[in-house]
Amino acid sequence: MSNHTDLPSNNEDSTQNLGENTDIDLSQNNIEVTEETHGIDAEGIALDNDMAIEEFFAPSGNARMADDFRAGYVAIVGRPNVGKSTLMNHLLGQKLSITSRKPQTTRHRIHGILSNHEMQAVFVDTPGIHRNEVRAINERMNKAAVSALVDVDLVLFVVDSDQWRDDDLLTLQKLGETNLTVVLVINKSDTLKDKGSVLPLIETFNDSFDFADIVPVSALKNQNLDRLQEVIASHLPVAAPIYDTEQITDRSERFLASEIIREKIMRSAGDEVPYDLTVQIDEFKDEPAHTDPKTGRPRKACTFIDATIYVERGGQKAIVIGDKGQRIKQVGMDARKDMEQLFGKKIMLTLWVKVKRGWSDDERALTSLGY
Repeated sequence: MSNHTDLPSNNEDSTQNLGENTDIDLSQNNIEVTEETHGIDAEGIALDNDMAIEEFFAPSGNARMADDFRAGYVAIVGRPNVGKSTLMNHLLGQKLSITSRKPQTTRHRIHGILSNHEMQAVFVDTPGIHRNEVRAINERMNKAAVSALVDVDLVLFVVDSDQWRDDDLLTLQKLGETNLTVVLVINKSDTLKDKGSVLPLIETFNDSFDFADIVPVSALKNQNLDRLQEVIASHLPVAAPIYDTEQITDRSERFLASEIIREKIMRSAGDEVPYDLTVQIDEFKDEPAHTDPKTGRPRKACTFIDATIYVERGGQKAIVIGDKGQRIKQVGMDARKDMEQLFGKKIMLTLWVKVKRGWSDDERALTSLGY
C-alpha cells in the first residue's frame, strides 16, 4: 500500500490545463488580497508543509509519542518451563521465542521489542535458572540467564501459580544479590480452581521478597497482560526509544531460523529425542526476483536456507529423520511455514541431520555453535 497521493498520469496535459486557467478575475468573487494577508497565508502554508514532511518521514510508531515516553530493558527470569517465552511472545503479540513442553527450551538470551505510544520495553527472554549444571551447556545457560540482569531497568520474575520449587528459590536468591526493581508475575493463574487462593499466595511471595509489584496473569490466554504492561511502563525511566519502534527484535534472521527448526523438532519428537540437539544454519541466501536465464520465466524473490541438525547419537538421528523420512519432512514444512510468516517472504528450506558426539559438553563445540 502506498503512502503517496495519486499523481496525474499525464503531466503535460495537467500543466497545459493549469496554464489555460490562470487568467482568473478575482473581482467577480469580491476577493481582496493584501500584503499582510498574503504573508500570513504563506507562513501557514510553509508550516503545514513542514509538518506534513516531518510526519511522512517519521516512523509510523512515533506518530503520537507521549511527552513522558519511557524506554528500558526488561529481563524475564524464572526457573525452566515456567512460561517465560510464552509470556514474552504474548506481550509482543507475535511469536519470537520458541516454546515447547520440554524444560530449558530457551538456551540463548533473546531480545523482543514492544513499542507503543507510551513506552518501549526491550524484553530479554532468558534460559531458566537451574541447579543441575550437569554439562557445559547447562553452565553456559545459567551464566547467560544471570548475566542478563546486568544493566536492565526492570526484572519480571515469573513463577507458577500453584508451584514453588527449589529453582524458584535459587532465582530469588540471585535477584536478592542485586539492587534491581523486581515485579513478581504469577503465571497460569487461570488454572487455579479457587481464584481466591491466589491472595494468600501473593501474601506469601510478598513476605519473601520486596517486590515492586505483584501481577497474576495467564500468558497463554492473554489474561491481565494489559495490566502487566501498565506496571512495566510505570517502572521504566523517561527516555527516547532505544530501537526503531517498528523493530521487534535485534536477533538476526539466521538465528531465528535455527530456533524455529529446533522448536519443530522438539515439539514433534517430544521425549523421544533428549535435550541434546542443536541446529546450525549453513547457508542463508537471499535471491531477488529475476528472470530465469534458462526458461525465460519470471521467478519471485526467495530465501534459500540450508541447516544441519546435530544430535549426539546415531539412534537420535534415526528418530529425528523418522520412518521413511516423514518426521524430518514434516519438521521442514512446519518450520518453513513459520519462517515465511515471520520473515514475510518465500523460503526454500533444506535440512540435514548429523551426529556430533558430545557436543553439549564440549566447550569448543559450544562456542562454534553460538553458545
